[in-house]
Amino acid sequence: MKVMLDTNILVSAIFFPTQQTRELVDALADHHHICLCDDVIDELRLVTDRKFPSKKAALEFFFIQLPFELVHTPNNINFYDFPSVRGQKDSPILATAIMENVDVFITGDKDFLVLDIDTPKIVTMSEFLLTQNNASEI
Repeated sequence: MKVMLDTNILVSAIFFPTQQTRELVDALADHHHICLCDDVIDELRLVTDRKFPSKKAALEFFFIQLPFELVHTPNNINFYDFPSVRGQKDSPILATAIMENVDVFITGDKDFLVLDIDTPKIVTMSEFLLTQNNASEI
């Protein structure tokens, strides 16, 4: 399954690791194809510079350890072709997930979670892990 992660999930996994974030990273790395878009990585680097400047090495180490495909967010996207997202900065991320045929988008952002779309399936970390623990498809 092709899975994309939102910035807030990466922040949690890198800077506030818990049993749940470790389970998520392990499940993704062992059983799924992880896809990250350059907009998410750019946003993550900005958040790191602003809020966690002393943890830049942890960020780079995480990227070295995590097997993922980096996908490009196109500069010229016709957003009328995609579902509308309340947060303007979120629109390119959703469009990229759709264009890259992502199966699941994991986020904690309510602007994504309220969307009623079939693909990608938009879920929280807890929802994703629950489906993995139940050995059922999302």
